[in-house]
Amino acid sequence: MEPLPPAEELTELAHSLPEVARFGTSSWNYPGWQGLIYHQKYPKSGAAARMLAEYATFPLFRTVGIDSTFYAPASAATLQSYARALPPGFRCVSKVWDRITVHTFPAARYKTSGGEENPDFLNAELFRREVLDPYLAHFADHLGPMVFEFQTIGRKAGLHGQAFADRLDKFFAQLPRELPYAVEIRNADYLVPPYFAVLREHNVGHVFNSWTRMPSLGEQLALPGSISAPFVVARILLRPGRTYSEAVDAFAPYDRIQDENPALRQDAAALIEQAALLKIPAYIVVNNRAEGSAPHTILGIARLLRDFR
Repeated sequence: MEPLPPAEELTELAHSLPEVARFGTSSWNYPGWQGLIYHQKYPKSGAAARMLAEYATFPLFRTVGIDSTFYAPASAATLQSYARALPPGFRCVSKVWDRITVHTFPAARYKTSGGEENPDFLNAELFRREVLDPYLAHFADHLGPMVFEFQTIGRKAGLHGQAFADRLDKFFAQLPRELPYAVEIRNADYLVPPYFAVLREHNVGHVFNSWTRMPSLGEQLALPGSISAPFVVARILLRPGRTYSEAVDAFAPYDRIQDENPALRQDAAALIEQAALLKIPAYIVVNNRAEGSAPHTILGIARLLRDFR
């Protein structure tokens, strides 16, 4: 295990950061963080809310990525337990149920319908009923950007950049405009002007994502109109070119840096600085698979920001 600095040093570092910076990790239930982030003992299951309560006391964390909601909507009881665990105003970045965002069911996850087109792709009524309404009822004080993650859409789907933007336009036109939504894409060819125009029209954020087959964060930031909402979301997931399974095998148990990526850290810091200039919040969610340990990656980016200022 690679130790983190003492709490006093972390608190001082946190106070040096731009007010807009909201660092957090992609999920929080990692046994390898025992002694790093967690100093209480937790059982292997049933302790998510208790762990979240301790997670929120870490000085550099001001958000968290709720990833489990990608696989199924959170129950009212789960949302209530998370709300009780978090301090007031601690806003989370939540993935939206993939039933809304998957275009064609992948066989690896959907055994009986793999390869079929999803009839609920961008179904606004389903999203409101199963995802949004429970959040507003039980988690409103902690509602940060809701991320619509679109995994790679194959060419066979015939959904080119303009067509995808048109579908997004129709979808977001049916939702309450004042809530924070963000779109994460895995098709680099969708990073075209119609896509950013639709996001701007609906105050929806583009998720700056570091992913296997996506341009770097810096390249995405350089695209005209890429900051499309009154907030910024970045998800630092993988080094471009590396697959998720390769990172899982290489980096567990996520308690130390194993592949430092200075360019990625510089891009993340530059994104936060740009948000600071615009005076909008920047939610920076880091995955263990980016460098080996999300808390250490966040520490590295925070030190860069401190040295910039």
